[in-house]
Amino acid sequence: MKAFRSLRLLISISRTAATPRTKPNQPHDFLRRFYSAQPNLDEPTSVNEDRPVSDSVYDGSQYSIPDSNVDSAKKRKQATWDKGYRARVEKELFPKETEKLEIAEEESSEEEEDDDDEDSIDRSRVLAKALLEAALESADEELGEGEVNEEDQKSLNVGIIGPPNAGKSSLTNFMVGTKVAAASRKTNTTTHEVLGVLTKGDTQVCFFDTPGLMLKKSGYGYKDIKTRVQNAWTSVDLFDVLIVMFDVHRHLTCPDSRVVRLITCMGQEANPKQKRILCMNKVDLVEKKKQLLKVAEEFQNLPAYDRYFMISGLKGSGVKDLTQYLMDQAVKKPWEEDAFTMSEEVLKNISLEVVRERLLDHVHQEVPYGVEHRLVDWREQRDGSLRIEQHLITPKLSQRKILVGKGGCKIGRIGIEANEELRRIMNRKVHLILKVLLK
Repeated sequence: MKAFRSLRLLISISRTAATPRTKPNQPHDFLRRFYSAQPNLDEPTSVNEDRPVSDSVYDGSQYSIPDSNVDSAKKRKQATWDKGYRARVEKELFPKETEKLEIAEEESSEEEEDDDDEDSIDRSRVLAKALLEAALESADEELGEGEVNEEDQKSLNVGIIGPPNAGKSSLTNFMVGTKVAAASRKTNTTTHEVLGVLTKGDTQVCFFDTPGLMLKKSGYGYKDIKTRVQNAWTSVDLFDVLIVMFDVHRHLTCPDSRVVRLITCMGQEANPKQKRILCMNKVDLVEKKKQLLKVAEEFQNLPAYDRYFMISGLKGSGVKDLTQYLMDQAVKKPWEEDAFTMSEEVLKNISLEVVRERLLDHVHQEVPYGVEHRLVDWREQRDGSLRIEQHLITPKLSQRKILVGKGGCKIGRIGIEANEELRRIMNRKVHLILKVLLK
């Protein structure tokens, strides 16, 4: 029995030695690279992280799978060919044909060299001629694309006057093509003369939007408004063309005797150095168009007015005819403003007008008229954006609270709307900063 047990033990040992040992649960070869995937995290996640981490979420950007074929792949050798060895073989095998080819190649190379010499001579002649012509031309005669010679330039200065809230700023913005003056439903929106420039071809028209005028200036409640109106009256005779504008819809529904006296006063005394035209604005609000003819007949006997126009400064109806009339009145005179780029002063003025317009839209009663508006900072940043800082200074603490609003909601809304409009006008990123201060 002992001999039989020892024999069975030897048989089992021999069997285990003959079969190779394998690891349990060993994956297949083509799945090996998937099992070797390791997380590719830049920094370990902290335990106190706010966002929840879920095991059921898979993010492919956090894992990288190694390629097992990179190390095992062998670089294939690219076939090469020695041109010198090939020429030697062809010369040994085909001596006559090789000599003919060499002679033909030498002749062609000589011809190419001769052609290159002739081309270089011709090029030098053309270059010398061009340099001579450029030296003889005058520097004043060189004009860029779209520029007009100073001798052919035409210019015209146009002043726009009228009662408050007649639509003068809306007409100026529409004719210029961009916002240069604040336009609001409130009266006395424009507080100073605003310059807008329109350039077409060889003609440039400069518009001056003045504050609202009235004959009885004692009706205004603030001394600074009286001063602005007086300055506007003194500048009436300085323009080449004067546009007298009034709201025809208001004239039909609620006529004002002061407006009638203003139109009559400006139409009675003719100025030989100035042409005056009467514009009936806001015709789009008049339902019965026959009433416009009655208004035109009311002022047709005034000798100072050269033409009468019925327009809508907001919608643009009738503005094309008015623009063409102004273009025809331009005289030969050098341009006063750059036609292709807005100066920094014009852009600064536009930024103030945009903020002022939003201020009048959101703040009511007498508060916006008592606010002192200042441009404090105008700076271009390294990333190409523009930083604009403006201060709104109020004389009273109560007015400051009204302007700021609950939790800064009112000044915040003013800043957001003005910032978006400035970005659209200037076609660049704008960082607008508004600060409300107490005087």
